[in-house]
Amino acid sequence: MILYGARGQAKVIYDLILSNNQLLEYLIDDNPPEEFPHHLPIYRPEENLLKDKKLIIAIGNNKIRERIAKEVQSFCVFETMIHRSAYISRFTEIDEGTVIMPKVCINAEVKIGKHCIINTGAIIEHECIIEDFVHISPNATLAGNIKVKKGVHIGLGAQIVQGVVIGENAIIGAGAVILKDVPDNAVMVGNPAKVLKINNQNDE
Repeated sequence: MILYGARGQAKVIYDLILSNNQLLEYLIDDNPPEEFPHHLPIYRPEENLLKDKKLIIAIGNNKIRERIAKEVQSFCVFETMIHRSAYISRFTEIDEGTVIMPKVCINAEVKIGKHCIINTGAIIEHECIIEDFVHISPNATLAGNIKVKKGVHIGLGAQIVQGVVIGENAIIGAGAVILKDVPDNAVMVGNPAKVLKINNQNDE
């Protein structure tokens, strides 16, 4: 297995790989740091280093993760990684490239898309739909029947009530409490959460 990315997110996923008794060959990074823990090799991206390899994109930024996935999808194999301490309902569906961190709880009939990050201690209740390239931060709680559209970032400890829709590329601030549907590209803060601003859809 290899990781694309060699910074903070990669360190967390590397620890997850070790805890699952798996091996990491090397890391790929567009701008490699000087070193990585345990002196694992880091290379700049080349097709021959990625071809037919099991790969996880270890980058927290949703848009960058999506860009890289599109660039490499034709010649590598995306791996899904689940920490053994996570509880995953047998009736949950998880697509390729997604990483589930320690102590996550995902209940019945949840569907999680491609290249998502479900971070430590997050709770996703029954029948939620999480689209591609979503990042759910530690200790966020999603009640049942929530739809989280593509590219959303949900901040630390955010709480989302049952049945709402979180629009594409929205950002939910740390500790925000979402009581109603969220527009595309909105930045939501507070309790109850209100729209702080609407980002341009091309913002990084």
